[in-house]
Amino acid sequence: MFCYQCEETARGTGCTVRGVCSKDEVLCGVMDVLLYLCRGIAVRDLAARERGEAGSNEARRFLADALFATLTNVNFDPARIRELIRKAVAIRDALPPAGPNEPDAATWTPASDAEIDAKAKEVGVLATENEDVRSLREMLIYGMKGIGAYYHHAAVLGYTDDAVEAFLEKGLASTTKDLSVDEMVALVLECGRVGVATLALLDTANTATYGDPVITSVKTTVGDRPGILVTGHDLKDLAELLEQSKDAGIEIYTHGEMLPAHAYPAFKKYPHLVGNYGTSWHHQKEEFEPFNGPVLFTTNCIIPPKESYIGRLYTTGPVGWPGVIHIPAGPDGTKDFSPIIRVAQSSLPPSPLPGSGRDLVTGCAHKAVLELAGTIVEAVKKGDITRFVVMAGCDGRQPEREYYTEFAKALPASTVILTAGCAKYRYNALDLGTIGGIPRVVDAGQCNDCYSLVVIAQALADAFGVGINDLPLSFNIAWYEQKAVLVLLALLSLGVKKITLGPKLPGFVSPNVLKVLVENFDLAPNTTVDEDMARLVPA
Repeated sequence: MFCYQCEETARGTGCTVRGVCSKDEVLCGVMDVLLYLCRGIAVRDLAARERGEAGSNEARRFLADALFATLTNVNFDPARIRELIRKAVAIRDALPPAGPNEPDAATWTPASDAEIDAKAKEVGVLATENEDVRSLREMLIYGMKGIGAYYHHAAVLGYTDDAVEAFLEKGLASTTKDLSVDEMVALVLECGRVGVATLALLDTANTATYGDPVITSVKTTVGDRPGILVTGHDLKDLAELLEQSKDAGIEIYTHGEMLPAHAYPAFKKYPHLVGNYGTSWHHQKEEFEPFNGPVLFTTNCIIPPKESYIGRLYTTGPVGWPGVIHIPAGPDGTKDFSPIIRVAQSSLPPSPLPGSGRDLVTGCAHKAVLELAGTIVEAVKKGDITRFVVMAGCDGRQPEREYYTEFAKALPASTVILTAGCAKYRYNALDLGTIGGIPRVVDAGQCNDCYSLVVIAQALADAFGVGINDLPLSFNIAWYEQKAVLVLLALLSLGVKKITLGPKLPGFVSPNVLKVLVENFDLAPNTTVDEDMARLVPA
């Protein structure tokens, strides 16, 4: 196997025996084959549409969901991936051939699982020998995995976009061709632009369905009734669970990136949505055991569960773990959460976690923050706010990520942190105070809500009559997986420069590609708190 799509990849260069995430050679292989077949689907459907034929909407939607399934820490069940492979073959073969010179991805058909495993040895990441070509192809694929994830969330709410689906086909099909470096760089930047459109689409889907988030304090204490812990990112799953459990005598808690759900008006009508339990994804083993009740994974990030609580885990949507009960969607797209509700009713109430008790503030999305725009602009003009620092992105389990906590602590009292994603758990429980009533940690929400930070930054730029790069605004971004890659590409496509990225630069970026990013965008790795403070927050 070879995989280097996440920040924690072995030695910063690539996992070759077993993934740091726990993905093994078999799972890595079947995911490589699934992506290979997706390229074949893209080639055929794209050719059909270019000929003026209708194409397949099912094929386009499948591509987004298949990309999502191969994201880090989403689906660890090789049987489920093999099912997707069989579905991919059926979808591809229902499409007319692209022409007389189709790539192997558009024609190869496995007759058995053994043939799938054999094919995996031919089509992995290292099948592309040229390092720079491989780097650009993988950067594009990882960006598209981010698009697939965010698009999935919008689509389940009924919001789709032909242009987003068309780009996924275009991008996947491009990886079967010998393109110039300039053409591949252009595709990577186009991926960023499509990423912005996808994030905007999801923002519209969420706010149109559940209302605009409002700034909200969320409790981290526990009640005396049994509960269900909901983790991941999917708001629709939470909405259905809340509705089905409203008279069940149980309480619902959010975990990780589900914290921002408390800020949506549609969820505030459920009094049994009582608080947030725990922190970010990599603390599952310490936090799920004392919760005592069942845990529902709606999307990533699942990690190897302990035997003490694996029987209380449930997955849904793209998530999978061998032996864990999966709750599928019915023909109409709805889900029956009664099995997990019944288990919750017979469970003990959650035990309090060490260090819990401090309320967390969330819901600082663009509409809520822009309602305070006058106050913010005045604070900047008076010098009460001297700089905004975007500290968005992912959290991770490595000790070096304590850097982000220390950086937040070291920021001058006149700075405001703009955040989204699970990176916030490194500092959102710190007592950083407020500036004229404005929280010093402005939590826009989930990683997909980085779009809100762009809207806020653009509004501030307009208010001061300058470009985003001319604002007193710095970027200190933490990344872990492919949704963060997409967010980075989105920022680059908007022309944002001087981004500091860490804890390590992506292993899939070759030295030559990194040189292009540094020269064109002034992208830099983080170093030490003192050095980065001097660069990002000049006196």
